[in-house]
Amino acid sequence: MTEGSAGQALDLSRLDRRRLPAHVGLIMDGNGRWAVARNLPRTGGHAAGETVLFECVEGALEIGLRWLSAYTFSTENWTRHPDEVSFLMWFNEDILLRRLGSLADMGVRICFAGDLADQRIPDRNRALMQDAEQRTASNRRLSLVLAFNYGGRAEIARAVRALATEVSEGRRKPGEITEDDIAERLYVPGMPDPDLIVRTSGEMRISNFLLWGSAYSELLFTETLWPEFGAQHLVDAVVEYQRRKRRFGGVLLSPSS
Repeated sequence: MTEGSAGQALDLSRLDRRRLPAHVGLIMDGNGRWAVARNLPRTGGHAAGETVLFECVEGALEIGLRWLSAYTFSTENWTRHPDEVSFLMWFNEDILLRRLGSLADMGVRICFAGDLADQRIPDRNRALMQDAEQRTASNRRLSLVLAFNYGGRAEIARAVRALATEVSEGRRKPGEITEDDIAERLYVPGMPDPDLIVRTSGEMRISNFLLWGSAYSELLFTETLWPEFGAQHLVDAVVEYQRRKRRFGGVLLSPSS
């Protein structure tokens, strides 16, 4: 056992460190419901969820994950109440100001996936995100991808537009375009496909998250609301992933076949 960030021992006895997923994605759902159930404003759920996210980062470091992505703000979230949107914009800035130093010290590389050029994003927020990426670019222990102003369909459309421009300029032939060409033009080139995607709060959908890379992701849905999730839940999700048989469209053959 090892100590989690909340001071509780993590049970790693069932974890096989030799078969870790290359990349785990987190859809952090249920903050608002958690807050409402406690007669708190919805923003109180987001604040509680921050602690959980960074507990999971520390848990990921402990078990040896190399990539962890978190859905922090979707392109659809702009339709929420303006007060909640404003809070989330401010909260993103505040987290970077408070957490960047400790993340950098732990060897975490921070990447942002999403349309950061969107003019609805405050300039200060954008500058802090760019600074976080630059300051942690050489870190190699864990790549933490924060999907901010992110939409999976928009990401694919952006990649296709880039390739269409290259074709129109005569730099590429349409018949030569491969899946790898599209992958290289996604928001975070070189990011491995998520082997495992975890969604909290009981909702059973991926909500436009990492659509290209999730073609063969293992999906795990839990009733636990995000503010009640934690590092042990992450460990347990990886253990469940390790129990599954992945076929990638093929058939698993017996050893005697």
